[in-house]
Amino acid sequence: MNRKILLLSAFILGTLFTYAQNVGSSPEYIKAITSDWKGERFEDGRPKVSDAKLERLKNISVEEAWGYLRNKGFQNQFENDWLILKPEEVMTGRVVTAQYMPLRSDLSNYIKEQGKKENRAQKGGTNSWPIDILVNGDVYVADAYGKIVDGTLIGDNLGNSIYAKSQRGVIFYGSVRDQEGLEEIEGFNGWIKGSDPSYIMQMMLTSINAPIRVGRAIVMPGDVVLAKKYGVVFIPAYLLDDLLINAEVTALRDQFGHQRLKEKKYLAGEIDSEWTDEIKKDFMDWLKKYPGKLPMTQKELDDYFKERNW
Repeated sequence: MNRKILLLSAFILGTLFTYAQNVGSSPEYIKAITSDWKGERFEDGRPKVSDAKLERLKNISVEEAWGYLRNKGFQNQFENDWLILKPEEVMTGRVVTAQYMPLRSDLSNYIKEQGKKENRAQKGGTNSWPIDILVNGDVYVADAYGKIVDGTLIGDNLGNSIYAKSQRGVIFYGSVRDQEGLEEIEGFNGWIKGSDPSYIMQMMLTSINAPIRVGRAIVMPGDVVLAKKYGVVFIPAYLLDDLLINAEVTALRDQFGHQRLKEKKYLAGEIDSEWTDEIKKDFMDWLKKYPGKLPMTQKELDDYFKERNW
């Protein structure tokens, strides 16, 4: 009889656990939805793209990154029409996601109780919870459903905390307050949909590190973001290496083509169409004498051309 009671108790507890919904996604869930990534991961399960790759990404154009993703079948990874705090600065990083919704008291009460079980801060608003988990190289990306008035997720105090933890900034499909103060934080940047002096009201945090929608884009925890004044691209981590080498070689081809056109060595139609064997050889020779440091390693370049079908 005791054994039956123990088994029944275990079943009930297991059932309750199954239906419990964490505020923050579990590492197992994040690993499952990013299973194509085969490299190193953070403790929370997110792909850990190297800092060196994030630096290389800064030199990739939005068009090159977006074009690569579309060719791979990813049609919903770009969003534009932002208010940018520092438009001339580029930001790359690893995504931490957060989703906000209009306030519903019964759900909000559950989230706060669940937050206690997850050892999340109980002082201040739940809009501080995503900030608490940031590490160096993270970009805080939030779906705040475009709310501007009373939808300000951060001001300059939280902005300073974000930068101290991540050395990055934010991408909010929503708004901020204290825009002037945020712009004064050296190194911090933000892509937002608006700014307003009001405080956050009648909205609630519903999830951290779950898939979210940011305008036209679907964003996953651990995605790599490229944010420029021309728009924002969210890149699945497992595609980054291939995107980088393809975009970098495309940029080199363009540089070579522009130079040869200025030199009047080839006609525009020859450069702007499939290259002849003569131009291909000229390009390879040009690469060997490249006046500067190539963005990729020689091995990466050699491997690329081994698999390249001109």
